[in-house]
Amino acid sequence: MSATHWITATPPTPNGDLHIGHLAGPYLAGDVLRRFLVAEGAGAVRYTTGLDDHQSYVPVRGLNDGGRKGEEVADGYGASIESVWRQAGADFDAIVRPRRDVGYQSAVQEFFERLYRAGHIVARTKPLPYCTGCERWLYEAYLKGDCPHCGSGSNGNACEPCGRPNDCADLIDPVCTGCGATPELRDCERLYFPLAPFEEQLAAFWEQVDMPPHLRALCERMWEEGLPEIAVSHPSDWGVPVPVAGFTEQRIYVWFEMAPGYLLEWTGAGETGPAPAPVQFFGFDNGYFHAVLFPAAFRAYDAEIALPKAFVVNEFYRLEGLKFSTSRRHAIWAHEELARTSADVLRYHVLSDRPNGRQTSFSSAALEISRARLADRWDGWLGRLFTAVGDIGGVVPAEAPQGAAWERLRARLTETVGQLREAYGVEGYDARRAVALLDEVVALAEDFGHVNGFEAERPTGAPAYRAALAAQLAVAAALSAWAAPALPYGSARLAELLGLPAVRPVDAVALTPLVPGAPLVAWPGTVFSG
Repeated sequence: MSATHWITATPPTPNGDLHIGHLAGPYLAGDVLRRFLVAEGAGAVRYTTGLDDHQSYVPVRGLNDGGRKGEEVADGYGASIESVWRQAGADFDAIVRPRRDVGYQSAVQEFFERLYRAGHIVARTKPLPYCTGCERWLYEAYLKGDCPHCGSGSNGNACEPCGRPNDCADLIDPVCTGCGATPELRDCERLYFPLAPFEEQLAAFWEQVDMPPHLRALCERMWEEGLPEIAVSHPSDWGVPVPVAGFTEQRIYVWFEMAPGYLLEWTGAGETGPAPAPVQFFGFDNGYFHAVLFPAAFRAYDAEIALPKAFVVNEFYRLEGLKFSTSRRHAIWAHEELARTSADVLRYHVLSDRPNGRQTSFSSAALEISRARLADRWDGWLGRLFTAVGDIGGVVPAEAPQGAAWERLRARLTETVGQLREAYGVEGYDARRAVALLDEVVALAEDFGHVNGFEAERPTGAPAYRAALAAQLAVAAALSAWAAPALPYGSARLAELLGLPAVRPVDAVALTPLVPGAPLVAWPGTVFSG
């Protein structure tokens, strides 16, 4: 039976190691949604991605590294990226590897050829920058200049700051990235995919899909100014060859290649039936591709393909005031940070600082504050709780949670978990808010523990004290379920200490008190901060 939920994260370019900005963007956020849906038991869930081997940034990195082959660059950094995903707990059900997956090239070419034969892809002769010194046509990573739409620095074909496409020849003050020379414009016949014929279908799609205002503004601005024709082939020797006579020496534009690549992610996850409408995670700089180019390509290929139901989009994550950048090597590499920081601590920090709706900025000092919060507040409260239970025999107290203070705490937590479910879910997804709500759960429990700890000082307060411990154990049990989508490792350790399953729904039932007399494992020292 086919999966009922499909989540995608945009494939990264293996021209460098994965950096913290990547983790703060689509990969961990998509994993949080996956874990939440799995815990809900709402049908089979598939979380997929790929490696964007054919980006021109890959061979350019090789040239900058002293002439390494593009294949060496892609393979080396591809392996590093997959290793980081595993270490950080981003668990994918399928990872498409374009240069290694059997049938990948033929499937991409079939997609392209069908659109050409149907007249959706057409030949155009237009100017394209050419570097006489390098003897190379310039596009994407081979070219830089100023964006014709916003004036920001941009590479060829697309501008990261404003998200708009360009046609390379319209860049202002263009420069060859290889030698720094000013290129000349030469006529070049390439294949183009006109978007204008799909404007009504795109407008209808935009009305239905859940996407943030920033991306919606980009789509509507492009629509009002007239949807352009997009070059979908380039004269190059890197990528999938164009399967059209007269253009076989050219390569399919890598971002157009990604459209059938997403379909291959679905089949790569072992699915044979039609794909459900996916939820797609990506950065704003990839927004036009996902919201304009891919939907139009899918409609041209097969009108029955289910278009996305939601786009979860992150803005830029910055480092020292500048955007994280692999190509410019302005980054803190994820594998290096994971060597000194546990996956839960790093997940906690980047999710709580996720650039959702606004740009945010990473700093090592802020990461240390997050580490301290998990150690002092989360593990501090749990450590005191387990120590107190150990002092009375190391078993769940016989007294049930009770009293007005417990009823107030339970009511607040029940309200909080409702908000948490919304923050974890497809509608209203907000990982940053989810982490803030989890902090609130811990703060409420910690305050409750401090206040009711004084019950032990009353001559007749022992039963009330034990009932307060049972109440906190109920909250700890709930936390092990509620925090699991965001902090899976610490949550699983906490569940094990409490004798509970690691995967449970995020709902109020998790607040059910533990069985009286059940033995607890001794506090190990750390759970979430280790």
